[in-house]
This record gives sequence, structure tokens and C-alpha cells, in this order.
Amino acid sequence: MASNDFDRSQLTSSQQEALGTYTAVTNQDAAAALPLLERSQWNVQIAIAKFFDGEAPDPVEEARASLASSPAPPSQSTRQETLMNGFSRSPRPLNRSRFDPAPRIVPRPDNQNTYRPPFVLALLFAPFNLLYRLLSGSFRLFTYLFPFLPRLLAGPAGSRVQPRRQRDTTGRKPLSPRDTAARFAREFEEEYGQHDLKFFESGYAQAYDLAKKDLRFLLVVLLSPEHDDTSTFVRGTLLSPEVVSYINDPQNKIILWAGSVQDSEAYQVSTALSCSKFPFAALVAHTPQDSSTSMSTIGRISGLVPPSAFVPKLQSAISQHSATLERARQSRSEQQATRNLREEQNSAYERSLAQDRERARQRREEEDARLRVEREAKAKADAAEQEKQNLEQWRLWRAQSIMPEPSSSGEDVTRVSIRMTSGERVVRKFRAEADMEELYAFVECYDMLSSSSASSKATEPPDYEHQYRFRLVSPLPRAVYDIAGGDTIGNKIGRSGNILVEPIDDEDDA
Repeated sequence: MASNDFDRSQLTSSQQEALGTYTAVTNQDAAAALPLLERSQWNVQIAIAKFFDGEAPDPVEEARASLASSPAPPSQSTRQETLMNGFSRSPRPLNRSRFDPAPRIVPRPDNQNTYRPPFVLALLFAPFNLLYRLLSGSFRLFTYLFPFLPRLLAGPAGSRVQPRRQRDTTGRKPLSPRDTAARFAREFEEEYGQHDLKFFESGYAQAYDLAKKDLRFLLVVLLSPEHDDTSTFVRGTLLSPEVVSYINDPQNKIILWAGSVQDSEAYQVSTALSCSKFPFAALVAHTPQDSSTSMSTIGRISGLVPPSAFVPKLQSAISQHSATLERARQSRSEQQATRNLREEQNSAYERSLAQDRERARQRREEEDARLRVEREAKAKADAAEQEKQNLEQWRLWRAQSIMPEPSSSGEDVTRVSIRMTSGERVVRKFRAEADMEELYAFVECYDMLSSSSASSKATEPPDYEHQYRFRLVSPLPRAVYDIAGGDTIGNKIGRSGNILVEPIDDEDDA
């Protein structure tokens, strides 16, 4: 399952979540992350700590490997010989790496943050504080008068604790890692003048992470200002042209981090790297043969070493480990290329999927528009057909109620000559007191009156309001006899008149 083609579906949901969290934090390939997660019992916090701090060898697994590869039990004669000769041969050591692990150090300076209790608590505990000061002052006076008693009471443990307390008496103010590095660089330049060394401008943990991420060599230089050889080492070795040019050479891929053991961070680094003598230099690099996350010390230089020996030691350590780091770089580049290819494929798939979704959306919109147009056309056709039927029914109904033509030609009769839209001229008499709508209805229903359809019985169509699609006008002088006025035929036309029927278009309505 740790191969490059592992099946993610074989993992449980919690394991998949742990794998996703780990790869998001460490930016490591999923196939390479599986062995570390399995060794960490799928605990993401432990796995991330092992990735950044380096993974120490597992003594349980080494013991199992040692037992599995151990020879068969010795014979009786051999066992007796061993008992007679004693245990002269030391037991075979475990198959450990030839490099010491280099842990990631996060500085924790003492007394960096001073807790100040609230005024109420300080006032409440003031009597206890005064009593403590009196007791401690009395005890110091007692130890001054009888100095041999504290040593007898403390025993050997007191002598071991005392040096630890002495290192905090330097009087240097604890700072953040970046500020500590800037202070060291400033003091170094003030002490030894201008130089071409490029110190890493942050803490040891940041330099450690950068070397691990970029697969570069981390050169750690620790100085003790109280040591007699420090000035000679810096001026004669560290600032020598051959050492400076070798460290600054980009092909060597060296990150230079230096510090003074008077600072808490550098002191902790010296303890972690097993520094036994000052000046001290250590070369730290990634050791993929131990684990995918381990960082180890591949070289140490202690004491006053001339440039002729300092540079060859660095060259030897770097040349022995360059091939391993180059393979790791190639493997990481291949993983990154695979990851980029997978991301490009996923991006292309997402773009293709988005295009397919857009085309499907456009097709749906086109289909919806087509159906909407069809529905609107059908509704319009149905409305027109219904309008036509209602018009025919209304004309049949209205033709039944048109008053018959009067026979007399008195003052209460108006003679009207009507020219229809077809060109036919119709002359008819109307009662003078009849409304203008009667004249309009006659023109509208003229076809029905002249045919046999008028004899059929019809009812008024429900929910239908008839609108006349023509107007009646007088040619000379031109006058429009509008139906909206509601006047009678006699008042509008008089005793007689000529009328033209003009159809009304939709544009005229507008």
C-alpha cells in the first residue's frame, strides 16, 4: 500500500482524513507519507513531529530485526566454552545509522516572559511574600555562617545542578530567534570587522526547516566568547578566503547558521548536537537512508582547526553525502512532477467538465426558449381563434338586436350613404335618436344581415368585450364620428350624410 499506485479506497475514513491533513501540512507525496503514518499508528501530530524533527530509529523494530537475523542457538560444547571463558565478547550492537540524529530545536529561553499577577492577588499574597523573604534571608545568613552544611545536605546532586544555574548569569536579554540572529551578526561584525560570510538571518529551527525542504547542507557554527581559541579560529579559519569562498559557493548548497552559546538558542543547539569543545562546527543534512524525514549530523569539527583542514573536512562530508541528496532531489522532483501532472490533469478535467456543464446549460436554455416560444405561439393562436369565435358569435347576437330600417322620411330619420372597406356603397335609413353605436353595429354586422345567418338564434359570448376595428369618417369636410362620444346619429350626421369606413391598424392604436 506504500507504493506509488496505492489504492486510497482501502483506507478507512479516519485514515484518509489523517493522510489528507498530513500531506497538507508537510507537502509530501501521499505514497511516501503512508509508511511514516503507519509507523506513527496514524497519529497525525506524531507523524508531523517526526517529519520536522527527524525520526529516530525504532528500537523495537531493530530488536525484532536483530532477533530475526540472529544465528541458531549454540551447541552444548560451545555453550560450556562460553561459560568457562566468560562473556569476553560484547553483544552485537543494533543496526543503527552511522550518523547521529540532529533534532529540531525550538528555543525556550528562561525568564523570557515575566508573569505579573493582578494588583489584588499581589496585595493578598504580600504577607506570604514577606514571610518567604525573611525565611530565605535567614537561610542565606545561616549558610554564610556554616558553609559546610549545605554541601553535606545537598550531596552530589547539588554539584550537578549548580553549573546549570551559572549559565543564566550572563546578563544577556532573551530575544526572539530572528532578533538573536541579528544581534549575533551585529556583534560579530563589531568584533571582527567587515566580512563576506552570509549568516542565516533567523533562528536555528528556520534554517533547519529550509535545509530539510530544499535538501541543502546546514553548517552550524557555535562560538564561546569566553574561550581562548575563539578569536584565533574566527580570524584565521572562519574568515579565511578559502573557507569563505567554499561556504558562499552556490554549488555546495550550504546554509550558514552561527550563534553564541551565551544565547539560550545556541546553548540548546550545542547540547543537542553533543558539542564537547569550542569552537564547534557541525554539518547537518537530510539522511533519506534512515527515514524520509530524518536530519542527521554528517560531520563535526571541534576545536582550533586551520583552514587547510577545515575545508577538506567539509568537502569530505559533503562529497560523501551529495549523491544521496541528489537522489533524494531527483525523487522529490519526480514526485513534484507527478503531482503537477496530476494537478494539470485534474485542472483539465475540471475545465472539460465545466465546458460540458456550460454546453448542457446552453442546450437546456435553448430548449426552454424553444418550448416557451412554442407555448406562446400556441397560446396566441388559441387566443386568436377564440377571439374569432367570440367575434362571430357576437356579430350573430348583435345582428338580432339591430333596429329595422324606418320606412318614413321625416325629421326623425337620417339617411346615410356608407362606403364599405370592400368598395361597396350601402344606403340606409336610421332613426335620428338612435345612438352612434347602432350605426357602428350595422357596419360590423352587414355581412350577417345580408345573409341567412342573421335568422339563427345566438347569445352574447361570456366575458367578451367587443372592440370595433374601424372608424366612421366624413370625407368633406373630414370628421371622425367617434363612438366614445355617445351622441345620437341625428346630432352627429344630421338629415343625411356620406360616411367612409376606415379600418384601424395596430399602429394607429399605438
